[in-house]
Amino acid sequence: MQASRRLFCTAALLACPGIAAASPAVPAGVPREGAGYQALPDPQPTDSGKKIDVTEFFAYYCPHCYTLEPKLADWVRKQGDDIVFRRVHVPRGAAVAAQQRLFYALESLGLLDQYHDKVFRAMHVERLPLVQDEQVFDWASRAGIDRARFMEAYRSFGVQAKIRRAQAMMEGYRITHWPMVAIDGRFLTSPGMVAEAGQVSGMEALQGTLRVMDALVARAKADRK
Repeated sequence: MQASRRLFCTAALLACPGIAAASPAVPAGVPREGAGYQALPDPQPTDSGKKIDVTEFFAYYCPHCYTLEPKLADWVRKQGDDIVFRRVHVPRGAAVAAQQRLFYALESLGLLDQYHDKVFRAMHVERLPLVQDEQVFDWASRAGIDRARFMEAYRSFGVQAKIRRAQAMMEGYRITHWPMVAIDGRFLTSPGMVAEAGQVSGMEALQGTLRVMDALVARAKADRK
């Protein structure tokens, strides 16, 4: 495992927008609102039916999203059919636009499961910038994706609609930093929130986030009974 995935230090937590240093401790046991998670003042609609909606807001460039990814993927697998999981690639200006289009192009082509980790690796291990369209096209071609087919999806109205939807969701969920995870359209948690609440960092913050997610999924299930 790469050292960058093992280290999630307080200094790193300060790098992404809106993530602050640690403060008062969070008690053990079931988390309380404001200590590791927040309740949305305006719950957002979900279309997951009887299952619990879990949405990650992330960006490919973000080192904390890269660090969280393998732990989050394991957590999602363990949930089985209890949840519906999706990702939303957040917008952040021209420098991130190509990466956001890359994500939604892969999703529209049905290739996201196959290539999602490879994009993270390209950026954080191979140090490819992927900030310009041609850089993204070159990467896709080298990765084995038909260049013309990918370019068509990348520039499609469908991908543009997904980008507009991502912006609307970011505003509706009041996303201030990332990675951030929404549970049942009602709750938000993140390693940054857990770090603030519990005076922890690194793997403790990651594991704490997953525990909060477990508790929020359980609460969402209980509320439906």
